[in-house]
Amino acid sequence: MAEIVLGIGTSHGPMLVTETESWGLRVPADKANKHAWKGGTWTFDELVEARAGERLGEQTVQSVWDERQARCQQNIEKLADLFEEARVDVAVIVGNDQDEIFRKTLNPAFAVHYGDTITNYEFTPERLSELPPGIAPSLKGYIPAGGADYPGCPDLALKIIDQAMADEFDVAAMSAMPRPEAPHAWGFVYRRIMRDRPCPSVMVTVNTFFPPNQPSVRRCYKFGQSLLEAIRGWDSDKRVALIASGGLTHFVIDETVDKTFLNALESKNFDPVFNMGEETFRDGTSEMKNWVPVAGAMAQLGLEGHVLDYVPCYRSEAGTGNAMGFVYWK
Repeated sequence: MAEIVLGIGTSHGPMLVTETESWGLRVPADKANKHAWKGGTWTFDELVEARAGERLGEQTVQSVWDERQARCQQNIEKLADLFEEARVDVAVIVGNDQDEIFRKTLNPAFAVHYGDTITNYEFTPERLSELPPGIAPSLKGYIPAGGADYPGCPDLALKIIDQAMADEFDVAAMSAMPRPEAPHAWGFVYRRIMRDRPCPSVMVTVNTFFPPNQPSVRRCYKFGQSLLEAIRGWDSDKRVALIASGGLTHFVIDETVDKTFLNALESKNFDPVFNMGEETFRDGTSEMKNWVPVAGAMAQLGLEGHVLDYVPCYRSEAGTGNAMGFVYWK
């Protein structure tokens, strides 16, 4: 029987892999877009007015950006150290796709990659032209120069698919990458948590972002329990890590939501998270649903969650930005 020796939850946003001077590049897009917050939809100016009492502009100066970037980098290195120390043989990485390998023409709620190779190639000029403002400079944090081929773990992946189907999860099965660039949720893990020395891994994707088929938080929690059963039932003596890759609240930061979520990870009681309702988990905040399967598995396994740090990285007085979390179970 395989042994789960480590769980990791890590944020992976562009703000972690670019210089702080570039953090403001997305503010024009923030001003042009509407945003999910407190269950509603808000313009940038409405957010500025509603959050004026929080004095968030004081957190969007260079000195604060530099301090928070330093904290994030320190915690990424701590997670990478924990991964190295655990001597992991295989990793199961849960993340979400953002029109990177899937398209709206076909976007599964859950998918599992069972091929021999996970590709992570550099973007073509055409793909670069599709990116939103401020994203292109961050690609080096997800894709090594020249690209890379990473080993999959078909044996475990097929066991996960088998168990998921038995547990009434209708998962899409990928024998190869639909497009050659690994989504940034995985590229970040390969580059920063595994330090470009990746062990064999299983890519598990959750459609957190795009209507109409996002799984609910409760559904993601149960899916994590199915992942656990598959790993437990895998006829192998391998040491396995479960890794969640995704941000906390964004594109509008809500520290109350983040703290409720992190408290649930530590207490193993997810009722407060379920009670926040699906309207909470929109836009980038939906990436918490990448964490939920891992947290569900770890709660059932009985491993304790440890929050290394929580770092809200604001980029505007409207509260736009990315909240970063760094957690491990051991």
